[in-house]
Amino acid sequence: MKTALITGGAGFIGSYLCDLFLQKGFRVICVDNLITGSEKNIASHARDKNFRFIKHNITVPLRVEESVNMVLHFASPASPVDYLNFPIQTLKVGSLGTHNALGLAKAKGARFLLASTSEVYGDPLIHPQREDYWGNVNPIGPRGVYDEAKRFAEAIVMAYHRVHKLDTKIVRIFNTYGPRMRVMDGRAIPNFIAQALRGEPLTIYGDGTQTRSFCFVSDMAAGLYKFINSSFHGPVNLGNPIELTLQELAVMIKKMTGSSSKIVYKPLPKDDPKKRQPDITQAREKLKWRPKVELKVGLAQTVEWFREHI
Repeated sequence: MKTALITGGAGFIGSYLCDLFLQKGFRVICVDNLITGSEKNIASHARDKNFRFIKHNITVPLRVEESVNMVLHFASPASPVDYLNFPIQTLKVGSLGTHNALGLAKAKGARFLLASTSEVYGDPLIHPQREDYWGNVNPIGPRGVYDEAKRFAEAIVMAYHRVHKLDTKIVRIFNTYGPRMRVMDGRAIPNFIAQALRGEPLTIYGDGTQTRSFCFVSDMAAGLYKFINSSFHGPVNLGNPIELTLQELAVMIKKMTGSSSKIVYKPLPKDDPKKRQPDITQAREKLKWRPKVELKVGLAQTVEWFREHI
């Protein structure tokens, strides 16, 4: 039985990876310090003999006695609310945490996957974003703590790949949504749904013309599983290329929830991207992956989950 170690495994995407790897017959070691993750996300595996939870901050070296075949590094605050509240922790997990996770993979002879982000492209000057684009990032702006942590993480992963010949993968994850997102996550979909269900005004930052592309979490998990089991090293974009404005998203969620909430507008945060759309040509060609869940279908499932948790 192969073993997958997932840092940030009690987080949103990480917990779906725990589910999927267990379903695929792996033993799973979930590592999380619960700064943004939750044991509720992995509670269904508490009695599974093939599942182990270690509460640990990966910025501190981790010793694991058993064999490990794959290390998936997903530990990091990921929403602007979180990384602005925990700026130093975000920088440390992107640097020290990635270094420690790579060291563990090297010691175990394990394959390594880095969960990078579309934010390495910053506020992009090309559209859609391809993997060969180097980005437009402000390193000293408030968002730089997340953007540059991930850019450094990519650099050290490639250094381990070149120097130590480690089998590494870099995935740039675009906006992902679904059940288990935290009500106070701070990103557009959980914000709009929570506000609509509470009868509060839906808050759009900026004029609403900025765009995003949203991928349902089950599609994302399937793409990640295909990637780490491939011979491709990346970096590769994973996300849904269907683009819409935040205004369109807010109206869609209003209708879906039956909310009478008004839409209000507030100033756009500094360095907030105006456009975000992945070019997934490489994922389609090299991984034979593309998202399957339509936005309305995924949003309906997400709304129902939020109804139960608000």
